[in-house]
Amino acid sequence: MAIPIPTRQLFIDGEWREPVLKKRIPIINPATEQIIGDIPAATAEDVELAVDAARKALARNKGRDWANASGAVRAKYLRAIAAKITEKKSEIAKLEALDCGKPLDEAAWDIDDVAGCFEYYADLAEGLDAKQNAPVSLPMETFKSHVLKEPIGVVGLITPWNYPMLMATWKVAPALAAGCAAILKPSELASVTCLELAQVCREVGLPPGVLNILTGLGHEAGAPLASHPHVDKIAFTGSTITGSKIMAAAAQVVKPVTLELGGKSPIVIFEDVDLDKAAEWTAFGCFWTNGQICSATSRLIVHESIAAEFLDRLVKWTKNIKISDPLEEGCRLGPVVSGGQYEKVLKFIDTAKSEGASILCGGARPEHLKKGFFIQPTIISDVTTSMQIWREEVFGPVLCAKTFSTEDEAIELANDTQYGLGAAVISNDLERCDRVSKAFQAGIVWINCSQPCFTQAPWGGNKRSGFGRELGEWGIENYLTVKQITRYISDEPWGWYQSPSKL
Repeated sequence: MAIPIPTRQLFIDGEWREPVLKKRIPIINPATEQIIGDIPAATAEDVELAVDAARKALARNKGRDWANASGAVRAKYLRAIAAKITEKKSEIAKLEALDCGKPLDEAAWDIDDVAGCFEYYADLAEGLDAKQNAPVSLPMETFKSHVLKEPIGVVGLITPWNYPMLMATWKVAPALAAGCAAILKPSELASVTCLELAQVCREVGLPPGVLNILTGLGHEAGAPLASHPHVDKIAFTGSTITGSKIMAAAAQVVKPVTLELGGKSPIVIFEDVDLDKAAEWTAFGCFWTNGQICSATSRLIVHESIAAEFLDRLVKWTKNIKISDPLEEGCRLGPVVSGGQYEKVLKFIDTAKSEGASILCGGARPEHLKKGFFIQPTIISDVTTSMQIWREEVFGPVLCAKTFSTEDEAIELANDTQYGLGAAVISNDLERCDRVSKAFQAGIVWINCSQPCFTQAPWGGNKRSGFGRELGEWGIENYLTVKQITRYISDEPWGWYQSPSKL
């Protein structure tokens, strides 16, 4: 069932180009620990070439080829990309599963979302045409004013490994819809499908330089992209530590950034729930995508009156999750992405034990899988708010649980975090759900579910989870700048100064 990994180069100015320093990075299949191919390793020299190509793409034909073209023109390319991705869905999904360990069914779902995202932003690109020259109401009849929305310019897009093609698309599709030229730097841990996006762009004839894709290490390719004086904006999804560095680099040239960073999101379970429904959503909210989700509801806050029964039910659901090679039929939990991540997650579990927490289930390698970076889905109880497992993002299939007695206590525990990306509440009392939703300090709230994500709805966080919103109409606004144009329309002179002719 496995397919060979295509050998690709960097994608610059519409062409495959070998890295200037000719370096490459091995691709390791996290399910087998085998090297299955390699990717090119870009450096600052390649960033220079990509930035130059992007700037030329914006200026070509006085901007009429892309930046100043109608949204309808750009929409045709976005729809062509969507159609080509749909055509190649099976192949791309398998490459995604091989590269990052995502169960194949999840990967296929992601590729559907990729195509849907390009389609959605094609519609918004067309919609931009109707929004141009929007009039501004002024208090003086001698002036007329209107607004233009223009592409911000060359944008650097730095994306993570947990949803390799989808997270890239969340940035690429609105950036292209807005008329920007983009340079995408995906994570070195999972870049294969982003290079396949380059191949798709070649096949549909996207104008050269409009999208450039540089694979490579963060400090060798991402850092020079973030600090480049001719890159007009950076959009980043990843860790809070890296986001802070990108923000500092961008600040040197007063460059705008959008940051979607870490999380330690709560899921609050009240005493009136259906235990099985709540247990499945709790498991899905933390163990989906092998637990590697920035919005994972990895802090379970459950009412004390049902805690014992609920945790018992949740353990049964968790032990029933199929852990296997991602390409195996019915797989619901694959390996974490790399050896480094595997060791990091196990260390979190060991620290929790040493601090006095209890492991209700999981916490180790599955016995039937001798190779690969597999970790059983893990539930940890007897947690206090001072423990590392409560405070820090694990980015693996690890859930920690704590009880509460009152609604106010539940809200206080939910907000007891430096992060503010997601939060979930499960209760049959919808008025209570509404109160709790408003009290959560988070950018995304789920009621009676966890983790649904739609292209049409805004996505982003508060506090150390970053700022700015992706997806929906908010997503395209990230890549547009607003220009005010005001005209004096009176035939009369302004008359502020005395005219020399009247002296």
